[in-house]
Amino acid sequence: MFDRTNLQVLANHARAAAENMAHTLHRTAHSAFVKETQDFTVMLLDRSGATFAVPMELGTTWHPGVSYHRAIAMVDDYRPGDVAFTNDPYSGYVATHAPDTHLWKPVFVDGEIIAWTGGHIHNTDMGGAVPASLSRALTEIHQEGIRFPPMKLVNEGVFDEMILRIMSTNVRKPDLNIGDIKALVGALNTGERKIQAMVRKFGKTGFVDGVAALLDHAEAQARDVLRSMPDGTWEFADYADEDSVEANPCRLKLTLTIRGDEAVLDFTGSDPQLGSSLNVPTGSDPRHTILLVGVYYVLYTLNPKILLNTGLTRPFTCITPHGSVLNPVYPAAVGMRSLTCARLRSVIFGAFSQAVPARLPAAPAGNNCIVNVMTTDERTSQTVIAAVNPVVGGGGAMPHRDGTNGSGADAAYLKNTPIEITETETPVEFLKYGLARDSGGAGRWRGGLATEMAFRVFAPDSRITARNRDRSFFRPWGVLGGKAAGLSDMIVNPGTEHERRLGNIDTAVLQPGDVLDIRSAGGGGRGDPHQREPWRVAQDVRRGYVSVASAERDYGVVIHDGEVDEQATEEVRARQRPATGHFHFGPEREGYEAQWTPAAYDRLSAILRDLPIHWRFFAKTEIFRRMKGRSGPEGVQAAFDAVCKRFPELPRSQPAQEAAE
Repeated sequence: MFDRTNLQVLANHARAAAENMAHTLHRTAHSAFVKETQDFTVMLLDRSGATFAVPMELGTTWHPGVSYHRAIAMVDDYRPGDVAFTNDPYSGYVATHAPDTHLWKPVFVDGEIIAWTGGHIHNTDMGGAVPASLSRALTEIHQEGIRFPPMKLVNEGVFDEMILRIMSTNVRKPDLNIGDIKALVGALNTGERKIQAMVRKFGKTGFVDGVAALLDHAEAQARDVLRSMPDGTWEFADYADEDSVEANPCRLKLTLTIRGDEAVLDFTGSDPQLGSSLNVPTGSDPRHTILLVGVYYVLYTLNPKILLNTGLTRPFTCITPHGSVLNPVYPAAVGMRSLTCARLRSVIFGAFSQAVPARLPAAPAGNNCIVNVMTTDERTSQTVIAAVNPVVGGGGAMPHRDGTNGSGADAAYLKNTPIEITETETPVEFLKYGLARDSGGAGRWRGGLATEMAFRVFAPDSRITARNRDRSFFRPWGVLGGKAAGLSDMIVNPGTEHERRLGNIDTAVLQPGDVLDIRSAGGGGRGDPHQREPWRVAQDVRRGYVSVASAERDYGVVIHDGEVDEQATEEVRARQRPATGHFHFGPEREGYEAQWTPAAYDRLSAILRDLPIHWRFFAKTEIFRRMKGRSGPEGVQAAFDAVCKRFPELPRSQPAQEAAE
């Protein structure tokens, strides 16, 4: 039996082992996206495949609750030295889009598997229809690159060269893929050695029992946090700007119910499975880690000493209707699931914000744009494909401070690459990389500023993919009187006669001399902006965070020659009326929801629920086309009646009152 001291000693050993794995991968990876941006994970798994330790210094922060058990079970006859892998989102539901290649290795002691080491790397490219494999425009999984179901990659220490050859033949930059995969195998080997060292220290039985105790302790900590919240039910919805290319918003809805030390997250009312790649594959798992990432952030915000492992997931149950955007069926495209996941986190933050308003921040930017460039290096005449810097927005304002600039909370793990390194490896010229003025939501505590980046290309037909483009219409929301943040944007050749605004389009072809300018969204503000001390506003103006015009318009602070005009400030603030209500969404969402009320969406959800899965997205799109001049649930029903008249093949669903009878 582990007492608290010994359990903490084991937790420290386990985390140190995970950190060692992360450093091994970080030092030996080949692609900039892994070695610089750090889009990778490593973890230690118990013998069932549940994560019991993750690093805190390197890598992504999505996966402390991941379980490999379904993928592990799809491979037979594990032996010492074996490594299995998969990148198929529909096989085992551990990979969630094709570029994420997950590996796991059994750790044997006395001929018995007592644990596993695991992790993933985001491959720069896995083939498919577009460079880097990901675009909102893709409509089925087969377009998103080559997929490998769970299988052995390494047999008793020897790589399967046929698998490597198949991968190399189908991807655009095989050396980067194979190099990163071998680096991850090295990290798994490091983790294996560390686990065996722990077994020598604690004994085989002591180690196994201790790992179980770590999971139990994390569960108890999560339950303690839930007990600190009031019982109740809260609803919240948020939107991705588009459910497909230049189409309609994608809505996620959450009903959060807390009872004692348990919580149910019911996503009924979210959009149906989409005809684009924004779907999130969860395989009906009620505790799938990708559904609970926002929960991890809430728990860690409320208890920074909480252990990060799969035990955190036990008090939570997620309900995701079959055939919905959060639980799609094969062969739905899923490559851009990270965009939807950003909005999923916003929905979770919004629901918990109502439960404990004094303790949680406003919305982060929620649009961590990853930019990939495929071009020709004129120095070598070789094709180059590389990830350049992520364009991550600001963090939401906290209860006690401003939001973090340019590193939006739930995407802060994505590190920037020094532009000198990017320009050395990729033939582009950076013209701008910094913070965008006036992009953070106004508040007693200001939202974090957006990031803005601009670069020039030099070769013909340079292809750009900028995945996760979003928040160009629906703003990150402010809370408790704070204002919503600035919107994102993407422009080709800004300020010239050839300027083109791309909105949320995530692919572009540039010609020699073209400039691409990308800006993220900011973070939402928190608290009444009129309560912000004038000296803080003046400081923001001097730093270039806030313009003089915004200082007066948004904060009621008049600045002359860099100094606060106190009398004018008092007069302006006396004329301005403070905001009311828990959330501030901005004029775009307020206008949209005047037509698409919650009741209208309830009616839409009821209609779509009664249709076969393969009809739902089509029916949603056709209903939206016929909503001009209509609003509310009656408008939705009238639009659907018109759709049924135009398409008699559509299975007719009954109005809610008829179905009830």
